Amino acid sequence: MTIRTTDAGAAADSAAGSDSAAEVELAVGGMTCASCAARIEKKLNRMDGVTATVNYATEKARVRYTSEVTVPDLIATVEATGYTAREPEPERAEPATTSVSASASPDGAAGADDALMPLRQRLTTAVVLAVPVIAMAMVPALQFEYWQWLSLTLAAPVVTYAAWPFHRAALTNARHGAATMDTLISLGTSAAFLWSLWALFFGTAGTPGMTHPFELTIARTDGAGNIYLEAAAGVTAFILAGRYFEARSKRKAGAALRALLELGAKDVTMLRPDGGERTVPVGELRVGDRFLVRPGEKIATDGTVAEGSSAVDASMLTGESVPVEVAEGDAVTGATVNAGGRLVVEATRVGADTQLARMAKLVEDAQNGKAAAQRLADRISGVFVPVVIALALGTLGFWLGNGAGLTAAFTAAVAVLIIACPCALGLATPTALLVGTGRGAQLGILIKGPEVLESTRRVDTVVLDKTGTVTTGRMTLLAVHTTEGVPEADVLRLAGAVEHASEHPIARAVADGALEKLGALPTPEDFAGVPGLGVQGVVDGHAVLVGRERLLDDWAIRLPAELERAKAQAEAAGRTAVAVAWDGAARAVLEVADAVKETSAEAIARLRGLGLRPILLTGDNRAVAESVAREVGVAAGDVYAEVLPQDKVDVVKRLQEEGRSVAMVGDGVNDAAALAQADLGLAMGTGTDAAIEAGDLTLVRGDLRAAADAIRLARRTLGTIRSNLFWAFAYNVAALPLAAAGLLNPMIAGAAMAFSSVFVVGNSLRLRSFRAAS
Repeated sequence: MTIRTTDAGAAADSAAGSDSAAEVELAVGGMTCASCAARIEKKLNRMDGVTATVNYATEKARVRYTSEVTVPDLIATVEATGYTAREPEPERAEPATTSVSASASPDGAAGADDALMPLRQRLTTAVVLAVPVIAMAMVPALQFEYWQWLSLTLAAPVVTYAAWPFHRAALTNARHGAATMDTLISLGTSAAFLWSLWALFFGTAGTPGMTHPFELTIARTDGAGNIYLEAAAGVTAFILAGRYFEARSKRKAGAALRALLELGAKDVTMLRPDGGERTVPVGELRVGDRFLVRPGEKIATDGTVAEGSSAVDASMLTGESVPVEVAEGDAVTGATVNAGGRLVVEATRVGADTQLARMAKLVEDAQNGKAAAQRLADRISGVFVPVVIALALGTLGFWLGNGAGLTAAFTAAVAVLIIACPCALGLATPTALLVGTGRGAQLGILIKGPEVLESTRRVDTVVLDKTGTVTTGRMTLLAVHTTEGVPEADVLRLAGAVEHASEHPIARAVADGALEKLGALPTPEDFAGVPGLGVQGVVDGHAVLVGRERLLDDWAIRLPAELERAKAQAEAAGRTAVAVAWDGAARAVLEVADAVKETSAEAIARLRGLGLRPILLTGDNRAVAESVAREVGVAAGDVYAEVLPQDKVDVVKRLQEEGRSVAMVGDGVNDAAALAQADLGLAMGTGTDAAIEAGDLTLVRGDLRAAADAIRLARRTLGTIRSNLFWAFAYNVAALPLAAAGLLNPMIAGAAMAFSSVFVVGNSLRLRSFRAAS
């Protein structure tokens, strides 16, 4: 294997520029702190053509490598660094497991329990034995004649058996010429224990009836009569407790991803060519297969309704509370629930291609990434340990040189070793990302990576594509204007009947609107389409014309004044006016348009509340654009109309050149480039794959309000990361001088260090309470 001498940045360029680059995710074992992750990452990045990111919280290494490097080479490098690594498990067919690693599988909870068992056993041993040792050291009344020897008997298993993971990791790292936070813990507890052994067997501490008060201040003595068994045992117990709760919290933080994966159906009822049925595991489904979904069952995979109609509950997947009506030809998503009638679905996507599997992959990719703040923390952790060891030695030398006595100097040095462990730095970003992205997935918000969080903080302008984002993206019947004495129901019945036979989008809007209000339509006795003008036919004995005014002109039919006014007003508002006539007279004008979503105005108000300036972008004419803008609350000066698809990128660039940080919300193929160009791209999950891939955030629901929720969640997650890092840094900065000054007992230092890690994890878990605005 070739070891390169250039920097990691060059490796990144090399890997990125290679056509044969591949990517693998390795499960890394043996990491105990952020320094471990930094060491592995550094070693991997020194390999030719390799770019690696190692995440301590998820215990995974995401590695991009060229054809000159193999996966066994990567594993060998990790193992040579003193850790374990294993290849990814072979892909399986189930949608829930194909796209994600085994560690995130639905069985992960059981696996986590097994992994926690040894740690739980060591913690139990440490707590049971350390409590009496600490009590005797802190309460002079409990110090009977031979109490110190009982303390030694109880503390020995704690410092050896319970603390063995720290010692083992320290030895492994020492063999590789490295020092990690485990080195600090091992040195500190071993030094305290060995000092106590010396004082008991060769000093005066073993004298029957010896007592020693519990003090936090420096006492100038020769140390021959002092023991630190309570520090050795107490620090071990406190740190093990911190590691245990940290491990449990990381498992809870990944629960959202496991819950997401478990949404999928396990079995499916397939239809045989002879009309029979058979139940098979969902992994056996192939594209084109037809399967049956009974009321109350989960839809096995993404597909199209081939037979039947029903209401589909997608709340578990998208957060949308209202069931969606589906009928023949409509697309349905795997893991949603059939709430109504019997459906026959033809599979269009299986395995890793399904929306559920892609959601899980996006979530896991985001959790494995690192924000800029965390990369800084990793670099600090990588050099922090050697600096702390030097500081501990300096503290020892300083107090000895100032005549404070060996005990005082030793106490201060051990406290420095223990208090300095920067576990909290390594957990600050990963735990917040785990919880934040997991919570987002539950709410139908997919955050692609930690870099997105930095972008959400800066954005001040949000560009909204109109069609499919602010509006429904389909033509809808909005209004019916009739002449005096003509019932609206008659207009809808006759116009809807002839339009129902046409496939034109405007015709579909009229027919669907009529069906929605009337429930059923008559069948035309005669029908003909007039290209570019409309349709004509005979319904219930009436000769019906529906279309442009020119169609009526061809039959010498004129619109009366009231319908002329209605037509002019509709066109001024950017809507399409459809004329209806029968039996030689104009009877009505219908207004058809791409309707604004009911939630768009509220969503834009929320975006304004977040300090964003909304801008409407559309290829439609200005009248349509300004009408929509008025309806949703966008200022007329912030409307960009008649913009060609290829020019959307230019609009975003122009805004950026004006000094704005731009977020773009879109759903179509023609939005993909603009989404990629924007500082923050938000893709509607109801849109195209190209838009979703180009976006930084994916909104699974087609509800624009989710954009405001996504930005709120991303900002909240970034704020949590920053507060975590602040407290982790502040803790070390404040505590190290106190420890070096001899003002912290090593046991108190250990408790404080463990608490800092638990605090960071607990602060991250608060993100689980994030709620979408109601």
